[in-house]
Amino acid sequence: MAQTRQKKKPTCIDLFCGCGGLSKGFELAGFKVVGGIDFNAAAIKTFNHNFKNGKGICCDILNVDEKFILNEFDNLKNIDVIIGGPPCQGFSSANRYNRECDDPRNRLFFEFIKFVDIAKPKAVVIENVRGIITKNNGYAKDRITEIFEERGYKVTHQILDASEYGVPQKRLRNFFVMTKNAPFSFASLKKTPKPITVSDAISDLYSYEKNQKYTEPTSPNAYLAYLRKGSTGLVNHDIRYPAEIVQKRISFVKQGRNWQDVPKELWPTQRNNRHSSAYKRLSDDMPSVTIDTGNNHSNYFHPRYNRIPTVREAARLQSFPDIFEFVGNRSEQYRQVGNAVPPLLAKVVAEEIIRRHLK
Repeated sequence: MAQTRQKKKPTCIDLFCGCGGLSKGFELAGFKVVGGIDFNAAAIKTFNHNFKNGKGICCDILNVDEKFILNEFDNLKNIDVIIGGPPCQGFSSANRYNRECDDPRNRLFFEFIKFVDIAKPKAVVIENVRGIITKNNGYAKDRITEIFEERGYKVTHQILDASEYGVPQKRLRNFFVMTKNAPFSFASLKKTPKPITVSDAISDLYSYEKNQKYTEPTSPNAYLAYLRKGSTGLVNHDIRYPAEIVQKRISFVKQGRNWQDVPKELWPTQRNNRHSSAYKRLSDDMPSVTIDTGNNHSNYFHPRYNRIPTVREAARLQSFPDIFEFVGNRSEQYRQVGNAVPPLLAKVVAEEIIRRHLK
């Protein structure tokens, strides 16, 4: 009987990878994640824990040369796609007549470019804050476009809302996609017909609060099926309640509301200028607010209980499956979750790259 030849998976490497949210999305789309680089030790431990066939390196990318790169990633020149989130804030018209690569805020970006020059991948994906598009009248956007066009890439960019692509969270981020054969089409990305809600993502854990059992929900939705696939237990779900005064304040806050529901006598000082995210309670029937790195602080609360979401609940709202385990202390885990690209958002971008740009 003739053997069926297994199709080779496309490959990617993730620079400024953090814990690996962008990598996870590309893996879900069918990529082999060859490796990642980041300066945060706890994030790299998480990366290596979850990408057993990849190689996560904790180092300062400013201190690596081409020899080091090729020693650590000997297959770099065969990489199909380079992905990552390099800082881009240093590009400005003020540097127009100076050596912009000497600006310390830009040096990390040009180290990213060094990998591109060595590997010459078919595509490059850069994810960053949406403000990069308008900063300094769009100069940073234009300069990034110019740098890649000089290298033969066609550059497109768009701000994407994660809640439109299967992530139960309102999160706006900008994506640059650089491709060789044809411009990347953001219009071709498959959107979710109906938003995934907080309840869709974490309601099966509501009973866990009382009985500490990780049981199958009576009517699982498609999103929960995705989250729980391959998982045999629950990790990163350390339930902790805040100080009694914080619990008392949040007990007055209705779903979707914030600090304004708290009786004035429960505040040590009277003020009316608190941020709208202060003591924000999530709504069961809506996507979450943006998950950030400050979840150890009281900036958003569980829809049913008077506490902040656990690391696992926050990870689910970021679209990390339950088998993805975060390493480090509690603060480090929250920071990794908040800094990550939602995997399902990355997945739709990766799928479009496979479909149209890797043939």
